[in-house]
Amino acid sequence: MEQTANLCAQVPVSLLARIREEQEKAGMPRGEYITQILTAYYETQNRKGDKTMEFTKTLAFQIREELFNRIKDHLDRERQRTGRKLSQKDFVIGLIERELEAAGQREDGEDDPQENGSGDGSSEQE
Repeated sequence: MEQTANLCAQVPVSLLARIREEQEKAGMPRGEYITQILTAYYETQNRKGDKTMEFTKTLAFQIREELFNRIKDHLDRERQRTGRKLSQKDFVIGLIERELEAAGQREDGEDDPQENGSGDGSSEQE
C-alpha cells in the first residue's frame, strides 16, 4: 500500500455537508472517498491535457449520410496529410468557432460608424 499523508483544508460548510452525505452513501471512510474524488479529477485532467475543466453542453444533430461520408473522407485525408488524427467533434467545433469568430468580426465592423460611412446605415450623402 502506498504511503499516505494528512490533507487538511478549510472548505465551506455546505461543501463539507455534501461530501459527508456522498461519502456515507458510498460507504467509504472519508480519506478513501476524498482520495477517490481527487484521483478521478486528476485522471480527467490528464485525459484533457492542460485544458481547464469547463462546463459543457451537448449539441446533437443528424446529417445526411452523404455529408457524413464526405466529412469522414476529409478527416482521413487530413490524417494522411498531417499525420495527426482529428476527431469529428474537434473538426465540427473548429468550424463553429471559426464561423463565430468571423461573424463577430463582421458585427464589430458593422457597429463601427467609420467602417460603413455615416453610421446610420445609409450610404447617401446629405
